[in-house]
Parts: sequence; structure tokens; C-alpha cells
Amino acid sequence: METDYLKRCFGNCLAQALAEVGKVRPSDPIEYLAHWLYHYRKITKAKEKHTQEKTQLKEEYDDNLEETKMTEILKQEEYEIQQKYEKCHKPLISVASSTKKTIFKQENTKPLEKEALKQESLPGTSNVLSEIPQQFSSFDSSG
Repeated sequence: METDYLKRCFGNCLAQALAEVGKVRPSDPIEYLAHWLYHYRKITKAKEKHTQEKTQLKEEYDDNLEETKMTEILKQEEYEIQQKYEKCHKPLISVASSTKKTIFKQENTKPLEKEALKQESLPGTSNVLSEIPQQFSSFDSSG
């Protein structure tokens, strides 16, 4: 029963420690064995800590690498969407701007047309011309 406990708790390190004691043959083998086991424990904990840190760094690196890939994919998709948007809306923008120019030109020509009509009108017909737009505007609002 005690040997099972020693094997389970100490395992290989106790066999190594006893082999070291037999090899060195110190004057106080119990103290030497205690220091050897203490030193072994310290080294083992340091190795475990190093392994955990290495594992954690690897996980962080993998996460960052994955995040970088996702960022690149999103940037590429955003660029493609922007290209599609510009491709689809470029003709609409030019059509809209030309439409605005046409409307602007039409709005600017209306006063000139009225002025031309006044100048061309015969004497005594100016009343008729001024009444025509009023009739059309009353027709639009009622109809």
C-alpha cells in the first residue's frame, strides 16, 4: 500500500533521486534527498508554467491570425461592395445631374419665353395672353 502511494505521488522522480543519492554518496543522504526533491519540484513547476505560457501564446497567436484573416476578408468584401455600388450608381449620378441641368435650363428659359411673348404680342392682345396662364393654373388645381 505504501509503495502504491510512493509510485503515484513520486513516480519516476523518487527512483532518479535515490539513484543520485547512491551515485553521490553524501554524508547526510536524507538532507541531500530532500534538497534534490525540492529542486526537482521547482524545476517541474517552472516547466509546467513555461508549457502553459507557450500554449497560451500559441492560442493567442492563432486567435490573432484568425482575426486578421477575417479582417482581410471583410475589407475585401467591403471593397467589392463599394466597386459594385460605384458601378451601379455612376450612370444614375450622371443622368441625375444632366436632368438637373435640363430642369435648371427650363426654369431659366420660362421668364425669357414670357418676355418674348410680351414683345411679340399685338396691341390689344396682351390681356388675352396674361389670362391664358391663369386659366391653365385654375384648370390644374381643379382637375
